[in-house]
Amino acid sequence: MDYAVLTGIVLVTGVVLALVAQWRDWRPPLLVAVLVGIAVRVLIMYTSAIDSWQPVDFMESFKPAGEAVLRGEDPVLASEGGWHFLPTIPYAYGILLWLGIPWEYAGRLVTVVADIVLIPLVAKLAGGPKASLRALQYALNPLALMVACIHGQVEPVALVFGVAAFVVARGPGAPERPGMTTDVIARVRAGLAAHGVRGAVPRVIGRGGMVHRSLLPGEDDRAHLRRGALAGLLMGLALCAKSWPIWLIPGMLLLLPNLRARVAALFATGLVPVFFLVTLPVFAGTSLDQIPAVIHTIQDIRPIVGEWGWTPWLTEGQWALRPDLASFGTKLIYVSVVAAVLYWRRADPVDMTIAVLLVFMVMTPRLGAQYLMWFMPFLVARPTRFAWPAIIGASLWAGYGYLYMTQFDFNGWWLQHADWSRASILLLPILALAMPWGRRRVATVPGPAPSQGSSDDSRITSPA
Repeated sequence: MDYAVLTGIVLVTGVVLALVAQWRDWRPPLLVAVLVGIAVRVLIMYTSAIDSWQPVDFMESFKPAGEAVLRGEDPVLASEGGWHFLPTIPYAYGILLWLGIPWEYAGRLVTVVADIVLIPLVAKLAGGPKASLRALQYALNPLALMVACIHGQVEPVALVFGVAAFVVARGPGAPERPGMTTDVIARVRAGLAAHGVRGAVPRVIGRGGMVHRSLLPGEDDRAHLRRGALAGLLMGLALCAKSWPIWLIPGMLLLLPNLRARVAALFATGLVPVFFLVTLPVFAGTSLDQIPAVIHTIQDIRPIVGEWGWTPWLTEGQWALRPDLASFGTKLIYVSVVAAVLYWRRADPVDMTIAVLLVFMVMTPRLGAQYLMWFMPFLVARPTRFAWPAIIGASLWAGYGYLYMTQFDFNGWWLQHADWSRASILLLPILALAMPWGRRRVATVPGPAPSQGSSDDSRITSPA
């Protein structure tokens, strides 16, 4: 990488300014934070675009997908599996290439613009008097700058829709919200104890039961349904960028006011990916008999491990096709995520989401540096005690890969990789400490009374 020193100076200066802003409690106008974010992103995007080094996947996976759209071909199949997501982002690539913008700029424009839009969204997600401070801190976030401007990875696109879904789902009112306010498990147990299985089941799913009452329309029902549908559409677009935003769905659902809105959100979330899949013959030139192959390619994830966390210590710090480690790690993720959801179910849904994303980072058997951006907007918006050690630690590790290791040739890079990948295990306890351990429960915040049919006013032990 030719401009590593300049880029490093910009990133370090940004971190120092973000920490000083925290210390001095700077609260600049939101416009100032956005302009600062634009300035640093444009600078790093420009130096990265004219650099002699370009990321391999950016050139050999993302570019062929955009060129395939330009030729009217399926981006998944034409890129030979290099692009194994839905074609939403390649459509944007194709349009920019059609306009004659060189790929080194066009591919990064998509992610840089998304990352700029994330700055005011982080302010909205944070809410309260320090919203503009959080926006400035995200504008200067070193990992976001590297992922969006240097790597051109699509995490910012997934995040801009995912964070927007959270903002819409939360709606107006206090920025801090309680999560699950009704202990459904306790009520089911009480119903079973009082009525037995035969008596309790109708009170849960029968006419007049808990589920039935939760689905009844209540006050402001249309507004709630619209809110849920819009949040779901945004989350669906996030899933069209990449598959990982599925971990954001529980937090989004908890922010919605009632069960009807959550059902609308889930329906809309699933509708968007289906739309982009079934319209492949219209927009991407995919024949109907090719769609099964597209689905298979999207679903096919090679079990490559050895980049991050605990797996490099079992692969001598190198990439390896290890289905056994990948399978064990995937099961570990599922168990840990479920445990995090249950443990933080009464917390603010943003805090629960931070916990879910961080526990994923700690447990995952496979990870690219860009994955570390998943939790950044949420952790910046609602920082925990160890948020900045986690942000700085993750940025240092990623920066070593982006800025220093790119100074070596192929063989030199692999020699560096062995120590770099194994060193990532030092970040796992820091990320674990950054979870919102002290924010497991939110006191009920002032707001409108629950509407009729809300999931919060159901009672399993009530007479049918």
